[in-house]
Amino acid sequence: MAHFRGFVLLAAALATLFANTVAALPNTKAGTAEQRASKAMLDAQRSSPLDLHAFLEKMPKGGDLHNHLTGAIFAETWIAESAADHLCVNPTTYVLTKPDSLTRTAPPQAVCPAGEVAAASALDNPDLYSRMVDAYSMRGFVARQGDSGHDHFFNSFGKFHSVSDSHEGAWLDEVASEAASENVQYLELMTTPDFGHGAALGVKLGWDPDLEQFRRQLLAHGLRTGVAEARKALSGAETNRRKIEHCGAPDAAPACKVQMRFLFQVLRGFPPQHVFAQMVLGFEIASAVPQVVGVNIVMPEDGAIAMRDYRLHMQMFDLLHRDYPRVHISLHAGELAPGLVPPPGLRFHIRQAVEAGHAQRIGHGVDVMYEEHPHALLRELARKHVLVEINLTSNAEILGVTGAQHPFPIYRRYGVPVALSSDDAGVSRITLTHEYARAVETYHLRYEDLKQMARASLEHSFLPGASLWPSAENFTPERFTRIAGVCAHDEPGSPQTSPGCRSYLAGSEKARQQWDLEARFHTFESRY
Repeated sequence: MAHFRGFVLLAAALATLFANTVAALPNTKAGTAEQRASKAMLDAQRSSPLDLHAFLEKMPKGGDLHNHLTGAIFAETWIAESAADHLCVNPTTYVLTKPDSLTRTAPPQAVCPAGEVAAASALDNPDLYSRMVDAYSMRGFVARQGDSGHDHFFNSFGKFHSVSDSHEGAWLDEVASEAASENVQYLELMTTPDFGHGAALGVKLGWDPDLEQFRRQLLAHGLRTGVAEARKALSGAETNRRKIEHCGAPDAAPACKVQMRFLFQVLRGFPPQHVFAQMVLGFEIASAVPQVVGVNIVMPEDGAIAMRDYRLHMQMFDLLHRDYPRVHISLHAGELAPGLVPPPGLRFHIRQAVEAGHAQRIGHGVDVMYEEHPHALLRELARKHVLVEINLTSNAEILGVTGAQHPFPIYRRYGVPVALSSDDAGVSRITLTHEYARAVETYHLRYEDLKQMARASLEHSFLPGASLWPSAENFTPERFTRIAGVCAHDEPGSPQTSPGCRSYLAGSEKARQQWDLEARFHTFESRY
């Protein structure tokens, strides 16, 4: 009997030991799929930056809302296309120019001015090729007297400006292909359609401080001809992109699934009659061309004309917002830092962009804590649900603002919606994944934080249609926790939907993209 009791006790002890051992083992199926993915990201972060990057590259990221098309193209592409266009390059400044003429040989060769060489020669000259890559990007850049990160960054655009717009379809393919490889489903690309006619009209008519009268004069003198030209150019570029990607064919590239829309970017570094003419054209195009979903304003915010005319530019947006109330507005504002401009220049740009410029989104917003009454402004941004497009790498390169000096965590603390974006990925030689990794490593973000920002990117996109998360408009901070309306009882992202939800999705491009993001999250998280 004693032996039997001993056997029972031994068996019980072994059972307890086995149960404790099993409980101590990692259970990959414990918790929800989101919790398992969150743990996987934490494990990757603890392991190495490379493991974290591999995790984040596959993570669904929603949309990239702050993306300049020409800035997204890598230097190697500019060099290849400059050779195809038979351009010349100055081997000291690396500025591309059109040749004096072409030879009659087959293939033709560029006949370049004195002091310049054919850009095609860089393809067989590794030293020149490497120096051109450095000139067209931030690769290996080291600041020195007379060449700051700010200046090198912005000066790069003028160097490759002569490459023909006929390559725009290939540019769209390049950014779409990269987006697809990173699980980015939507892009809002900033681009500047040809505005030569509009600029000439502005100069011909001369500046008129009566903006409404000036707008009528511009339209009366044929400014709207630029609308048809922009529609034709964008349509042609998108057609070429689809051909490159074999969209609709059995061998269609994954990039075909990346949805694109465009923002008309106004160049603010010119005289007011020039800027206003371009701005009116932008609002006209955004009103008439479905692919163009809004208007922005670009060029260095610290430039002499940009600083002098900032309030005037916001007055222009105020007027045009009243005349074209359905056109969306996202404005570069607060891309400034102490020392770049005098202190008064830091105190009002973001507030003016929101209150006078009617911005629904702010690009950069780096100087927010130097604005007058910054905490009240932060509460206003949160209350109005104005999203801030966060560009960590370009803010570091251009402004020297990093880490705790960046207001990104302050925006989040005040419930201001934020989304990570790439800005000029080609010039910075980064990806959106890089920005996600930088944010995680610098600010100790969780997987749930990244999901929140990915959802915010689509919530604040300028896609037409109602949101999948209508309740997000009623809460500060925004919470994407429950789908409301006719889709409330459907599984988010499921291919099987109720008739009412199916009809709702069919009527809203925005909701369809949001539904797709939830499906991508489900697929991604089911791996863990």
